[in-house]
Amino acid sequence: MRRMPAAILVLSFAVLLPPPPSGADPERPEPLPADALGVILPAPPPAPHQVWVADFVLERTAGFDANDGRLLGMLSAGVGTIAPLFSQARGEIYLPETYYSRGSRGTRTDVVTIYDAATLAPEAEVVVPPKRADVVHAMALSTLLDDGRFLAIANFTPATSVTIVDVEERRLVGEIATAGCHLVYAAGPRRFFMICGDGSLLQVTLDEAGHEQARIRTPPFFAILEDPVTEKAVRRGDEWIFVSFDGLVHSVDVAGETPRFAEPWSLLDEADRGASWRIGGVQHLAVHEASGRLYSLMHRGGPDEHKVPGTEIWVYDLETRRRVQTIGIRNLLGAFLAQQTGTPGGALLWLLERVVPNPGVDSIAVSQDADPRLFGLSRSAGTVAVWDARSGEFLRYLENVGIAPGALQAPWR
Repeated sequence: MRRMPAAILVLSFAVLLPPPPSGADPERPEPLPADALGVILPAPPPAPHQVWVADFVLERTAGFDANDGRLLGMLSAGVGTIAPLFSQARGEIYLPETYYSRGSRGTRTDVVTIYDAATLAPEAEVVVPPKRADVVHAMALSTLLDDGRFLAIANFTPATSVTIVDVEERRLVGEIATAGCHLVYAAGPRRFFMICGDGSLLQVTLDEAGHEQARIRTPPFFAILEDPVTEKAVRRGDEWIFVSFDGLVHSVDVAGETPRFAEPWSLLDEADRGASWRIGGVQHLAVHEASGRLYSLMHRGGPDEHKVPGTEIWVYDLETRRRVQTIGIRNLLGAFLAQQTGTPGGALLWLLERVVPNPGVDSIAVSQDADPRLFGLSRSAGTVAVWDARSGEFLRYLENVGIAPGALQAPWR
């Protein structure tokens, strides 16, 4: 008896359907016309309000237009971490990728694939040693040196080394052993540095062919046991900005032959510490170079909770080293649920934003134009929030950016 309403509904549809055309066989409908294959549409030109979101499950990184939420295109990237390197000068995108002959097992092949930024079509690939580090958050695992010719990839087997690729000549240069030091940060047209296990830096200089020419090891610049920095640094010109778990800002100036370290300063005052504020999220920093504004994800929590999503974004003036703005984070999970109902705006969104627990934001990034946008990604909601980076005004949500979104990038100026 419970099946009767469904049966009646199916029968009603059958009665209401029009009869097949005269002479047509209802068991064998007319075939649909074939779709045109092999058509490649050009992507919109690089623009500052484009944001890229990596996804571990979908094994891709996808670009979105933050002005209207359109999906612009995507790059497939094999398994593991996905963090493209963008060259606006060359109109190319470089992506270290890993593939296995049996999908998730078998013979491993690592390549650097070179994509055309306009069509997103692969132009070339360079096979590299199958050693690249595969770390969930994809920060500082590869870098493009400042003149855009050499690419450095951090390896971990667990021995540490760096692979150098000449993207101009499309060739593998070689591998540099870097025992005890890991991750790669660009520091000039022929130079990069790495963080070492004792809190020091290893700076490596390349010659014109991309081979190691010189290396320098600095003294430790942070207390590795008492208050280590996170690896998720941001760059403003020749200055790399690291923040420790306890909120101390450590700046590294790479303009000269030897890195120089500024006096540390704190994101937190005594009142902030008393209220248990600390950095939060897995990609917790962003910087707007022209204005000198530093954006930091913050939340209230205890020790060792630095990866808990942020509930606010605090904005600092790097010249005065003072907080100048606080941006509240709206409920991205509520926005996701509203979008799934087909009513992404209106009263339902208002209700869900207030009823559903707010998961906060895991990652932030900022565009580098004169009218910058601030992006905040929630991994649990698969949603990106967009703010005006100057005023802090909320502008819109970008929905359905992925199943398991990871690295967030705003690469174009």
